[in-house]
Amino acid sequence: MRSILKWSRENLFATRMNAVMSVLSIWLVYVAIEGVFSWALINASFIGTDKASCAANPHGACWPFVTAKLNQFVYGNYPMGEQWRVNIVFALGAFGLGLLMTKRVSFKKEVAVLMLTVYPVLTFILLSGGFLGLSYVETNQWGGLLVTLVIAVTGIVVSLPLGILLALGRRSELPIIRIMSIGFIEFWRGVPLITVLFMASVMLPLFLPEGMNFDALLRCLIGVSMFASAYMAEVIRGGLQAIPKGQYEAAKSLGLSYWKSMRLIILPQALVVSIPGIVNTFIGLFKDTTLVMIVGIFDLLGIISFHFTDPNWTSPQVPITGFVFAGLVFWVFCFAMSHYSKSVERRFSVTGENK
Repeated sequence: MRSILKWSRENLFATRMNAVMSVLSIWLVYVAIEGVFSWALINASFIGTDKASCAANPHGACWPFVTAKLNQFVYGNYPMGEQWRVNIVFALGAFGLGLLMTKRVSFKKEVAVLMLTVYPVLTFILLSGGFLGLSYVETNQWGGLLVTLVIAVTGIVVSLPLGILLALGRRSELPIIRIMSIGFIEFWRGVPLITVLFMASVMLPLFLPEGMNFDALLRCLIGVSMFASAYMAEVIRGGLQAIPKGQYEAAKSLGLSYWKSMRLIILPQALVVSIPGIVNTFIGLFKDTTLVMIVGIFDLLGIISFHFTDPNWTSPQVPITGFVFAGLVFWVFCFAMSHYSKSVERRFSVTGENK
């Protein structure tokens, strides 16, 4: 108790100004928490099957809406009898990430390689079907959190290696490689993502030969991956420029070829330095997946918004509850990525914190 009082005097009430600011901050936090607590729990509705169950509490959340629509929020219109395939994909992804986040695991490199190579292929086979006796499920039946994670994971898996190649290409001594890399990066960075998605979904089919067409989700995946790769390339390039010239000279003095020096000496250091920027790009990409609803693909936010028009749930509380639920889901994933990046930084002593 004495230590708490001592800490409060030294950090919160050391001066008159600090005391005033501390009291004001505590009051603002109390008001915010009290309002959220009342809306989400005290005045909220928890049981019901339609909007009538929420009418009795007009100033609270309508959680029965989330409960009734939760299956579609997660799977979209994916066939009920085939949702076990989605569950396996989620479970494998969670298991792999769990191994990567566990400090005592000694084979993290092997797990990372599997997550970047085997896992995407296995995910495609399970979700799409048409192989190994699995029934085919069209992508227009996918939706909700499933689509959000598919777009985000695909963008992450593609953008990181492609971004590394583009960053190396932009620093290449070969003029053709350097100009092509710069052109690619500047083009995709200069176009808003919503324009990329619109062009990929609506305009691209007009330029394809007659009878040739790509799946709508596939077009969006390509657009998002190219867009994220351009930003990733600049993050990696910043990491490469942060490496002292002595490291490049040391690699040459050892007689290493360009690719060996990059693989064994330069890139490992550059990637460690770039961890904050890389994770920041991943978080931005995850949140940008909500833009796909503009082109008619129902991700988590899109399918939640779609169900606002359900006549059984047309009430003022439903949209607020739906958006809050979507915000919580996005916050959980983004916070997990941010927290994991901090643990990786501490492991490599990037932030200067104690291990």
